[in-house]
Amino acid sequence: MKIKKICSLLAILFLVGLTIPVMAQVNPQNLGNIRVDELNDDQIRAMMRQAEASGLGDTQMEQMAKARGMRDEEAVKLRARVEEIKKADKKQKNQADPNKVQPKKPTGERELNFETDTLEKQKDPETEAEKAFLELRSKIFGADLFKNSNLTFEPNLNMATPRNYVIGPGDELLIDIYGNSEASYNLKVSPEGNINIEYVGIVPVGGLTIEAATSRIRSRMSSVYSGLRNGSVNLNIAVGNIRSIKVILTGEVVKPGTYTLPSLANVFNALYSSGGPNENGSFRAIELIRGGKKIATLDIYDFLMRGEMANNLRLQDQDIIRIPVYRSRIEIVGEVKRPGIFELLENESFADLLRFSGDFTESAFKARVKVLKNTDTERKIADITSGQFEIYKPSSGDKYFVDRVLERFANRVTIEGAVFRPGQFELEPGMKLSQLIRKAEGVKEDAFMERGYITRLKPDNQTEVISFNVSGILKGTSADISLLREDIISIASIFDLKEEFKVSIDGEVREPGVFDYAENMTLEELILKAGGFTQAATAQRVEVSRRVKNSNITSASAVIAEVFQINIDPNLNFSSPKFVLQPFDIVSVRSSMGYEVQRQVKVEGEVLYPGMYTIANKDERVSDLLKRAGGLTALAYTKGASLKREGKDKDADLLGGARNKKNEINEEDLENDRLAKLSRLQGNVKDSADVLKQEEILKNVYVGIELDKILQNPHTNVDLILEEGDVLRVPKQLQTVKVNGEILYPVTTIYNLGRGFKYYISQGGGFSNKSLKRRSYVIYANGAVKSTSKILFFNNYPSVEPGAELFVPKKDANQKISAQELLGITTGIASLGAIILGIMNLSK
Repeated sequence: MKIKKICSLLAILFLVGLTIPVMAQVNPQNLGNIRVDELNDDQIRAMMRQAEASGLGDTQMEQMAKARGMRDEEAVKLRARVEEIKKADKKQKNQADPNKVQPKKPTGERELNFETDTLEKQKDPETEAEKAFLELRSKIFGADLFKNSNLTFEPNLNMATPRNYVIGPGDELLIDIYGNSEASYNLKVSPEGNINIEYVGIVPVGGLTIEAATSRIRSRMSSVYSGLRNGSVNLNIAVGNIRSIKVILTGEVVKPGTYTLPSLANVFNALYSSGGPNENGSFRAIELIRGGKKIATLDIYDFLMRGEMANNLRLQDQDIIRIPVYRSRIEIVGEVKRPGIFELLENESFADLLRFSGDFTESAFKARVKVLKNTDTERKIADITSGQFEIYKPSSGDKYFVDRVLERFANRVTIEGAVFRPGQFELEPGMKLSQLIRKAEGVKEDAFMERGYITRLKPDNQTEVISFNVSGILKGTSADISLLREDIISIASIFDLKEEFKVSIDGEVREPGVFDYAENMTLEELILKAGGFTQAATAQRVEVSRRVKNSNITSASAVIAEVFQINIDPNLNFSSPKFVLQPFDIVSVRSSMGYEVQRQVKVEGEVLYPGMYTIANKDERVSDLLKRAGGLTALAYTKGASLKREGKDKDADLLGGARNKKNEINEEDLENDRLAKLSRLQGNVKDSADVLKQEEILKNVYVGIELDKILQNPHTNVDLILEEGDVLRVPKQLQTVKVNGEILYPVTTIYNLGRGFKYYISQGGGFSNKSLKRRSYVIYANGAVKSTSKILFFNNYPSVEPGAELFVPKKDANQKISAQELLGITTGIASLGAIILGIMNLSK
């Protein structure tokens, strides 16, 4: 158990590394710089869950943890924290619902009896470790923005052409003329920035906005289409297929380089294509450079916090987007809604950091926040009060901890037990015990009025118990008690202070079992609760056994139970004298004399009228049953006839009569006994068919009858008396012999008259080197079994008949003697020989 705990701890140590703040710039694979004191409980719980779900073996995790160099003192601290959190979680779970029962899987639900082959089993341990590290790292705020597949920032190419769109080489202009004159032109802007309009000539449009280009084209085309001057002809210009542009992303980018984008793309489109800022990149000062000059600075926090896209300008060819290294990153963990690592500007305060993190959670301790800071030589800790939030300026590398409010109540008292409204109540100033009982709607009728008690916390947090008289407190005859914080008042019920009274009934009633005892309960009332008599019941000699309280323990013939035999009215008439029961009485209702239930047997196989038959007489035998079945057919094989008899009652007796409250056989114990027997029988079983056969043997007893002798000498000892559930089976003439067990090739072969045991073994290839020949046996078709006997040094194998099965058991696996054991035995024998020789020499 200790080894398992150590391995689990090492698994946790392995997953700890990435909880170090990003600003410390520590390799996430290195566990040597971990400070356990800086980890909060939620982080450690996350590590514990990830260690449990990682799927890596304990040996692998131990090796990885050692390879990453965690210091011994930090490992000791982490071990203590883990054990502390486990105890706290277990205690909290028990307090939440101590009686909760885990749901059971339905017994009829199918389950796989094998493990499926999946890719999960082939995961690389190192890859899984990396995933675990990434899951446990504090998240950089905004880093997931450009990794979200549901938020692509792709430009909308179907939008109306913006009026300020700048035309460039490669754009396609759609010119439509309508009115008194109609014409359409699809013209592509040349590399020089010109278009060639039919009848008009070359028109330079490169570098112009759509609005300016429309004005120029209208002016040039008015010489051809005069209607453009008086309004009888209209002109519309739009951009068709847009050109592509080249944009360079440099600096702290996930994938820096030159990107080809649509000319409608903006800065966000380019950032998404490149993966956005990397771990060292700034999210607050992304620069757009055009023509060697910085024309805009983009702050992604504006979009994340307010949905604004200020300075998200449309890109032009050869624009440069530079992401500088961040200047200031601060981590905040604990009771905030969005813990993580945030980037702050020079003029921003802790209040801004709190706003970025989503503000405090409902359970946060808001009066003070703890911060760990880095100095030039060492670390220091500081506290920030709520009044400093607006003015306090965080420094890069700071780590802020927001704690939870204390798990304690300033004014709670609890009352439990026999009151109408148990639970927790407010402790009002000067509250007395009697006031709290009245708040709980008073005591119940079954309350134990002589004594209650208060469990109280002393100033040093030890507990003490204060007793009081419940009746005296309520009547005012006893001094009332002033209550203190966290007092727990307990008032017991009289039923909690005595054994639960029961009575039981079995025998010929419809619903036998155990019932709650009620004062002055009569025998007739208990029989009614049990559903009344069955048809087989007799109202005479109903037996009631009662506990004895004053038995003479010194007497060998001491009375240990008081037994009453009572005759009651079969109709349970209440006018007759009543027998009043006492707690723990056991009532037994007998069957009527001569009452019998039909018992049936079955005949199968080669008889004229097979089927179910009811036993007519108690001494009805096998020969009588065959007569009722019309006798045997011409193909009946009498030597193979068998009688199968149910073995469940026998198994139940072997269990010592394990029965439930309704006097039924305990199925679970019976199944356990069956499996134990099966495991003993399966020592030499090779396949599933043999397992099924062995289970059949457990469920039923096969009686080896000799039907030919029964027919010759009916109503003798060989002619068995039938019992309920018997199955008589008369097979056809059998022609095969089955060979099984420790032979080279188990086989079913044709029966050969006059051949012996070894002949049929040879048909299966002969004995194996593990065969236990002297324990071989034959199971005949009628269920009889004969084993191998010994004549001097030779095995006398049983004879073989049609339908028989030969079985050869397996030798027990003997443990080989080691060299040391052989040396010890040899030395012992030599020593014993030397002693004997010495004694012989002395005797001469």
